[in-house]
Amino acid sequence: MNAVKGFFLDEWYFALPLVVLSLVSAALVIWRILLNKSSSTDMDDFLPVFQQTLRKHGVKGAVALCKEEKGLIPNRLFIAGLEAADQGAAAMRRSMANETELEIVPRLHFLLAPILAIAKIATMVGLFFTVISMIQTFDAIGQQTKQGNVKGVAGGADKIGLALFATALGLFTAIPLVFGHVLFKDWIANFEIKIKSASQKLVTLVTNYKKDPKLLDVAEEPEDADDRKRKPARGARRG
Repeated sequence: MNAVKGFFLDEWYFALPLVVLSLVSAALVIWRILLNKSSSTDMDDFLPVFQQTLRKHGVKGAVALCKEEKGLIPNRLFIAGLEAADQGAAAMRRSMANETELEIVPRLHFLLAPILAIAKIATMVGLFFTVISMIQTFDAIGQQTKQGNVKGVAGGADKIGLALFATALGLFTAIPLVFGHVLFKDWIANFEIKIKSASQKLVTLVTNYKKDPKLLDVAEEPEDADDRKRKPARGARRG
């Protein structure tokens, strides 16, 4: 603990930049997590409501419903597809593909570049400060050796361990950032799969709506096997 205290107090000009990098990186990660949460929508809950809204109020009502949602799939993807619904399924797919490429994907990657940059810079900055501190330490040891001051040499040797705290603090910042960056990339990959699935479902719903709005009625849950057994078979003779 004394060594850590000495690093932050005696070598504050090395510790301060690394602490600032750690705080900035933590803020970026928290910001990205909040953006991910606001970008997500529980499609299992949303699609039945959307389906009935499209059935009763048409495309305009469905667009109004999607505008009330904060998730990227309803608020960006579905609106882009619905606005091109009059031009056919192919136009809907093109509109949603353009929206995904130009709007949704860039939003999903927002802050990932700074997070990865800080992860790489923090390690190099910590190593750079360690090298500078080691140069100063060995220079001080050399001066004390010339003067024959054995106690001064021993005191300078203690500074070597203190200098390594800069590298340790850089790694302390970089390792969680690299791990977080990998998790964010995996989340984006899964989200893109949800986008493709939602796009296909939207095209199917709109196509069925144009054929016959009654096709969008929510289907009743299938009967249990026991219920089917209790019902008489069709065409059975009546006693």
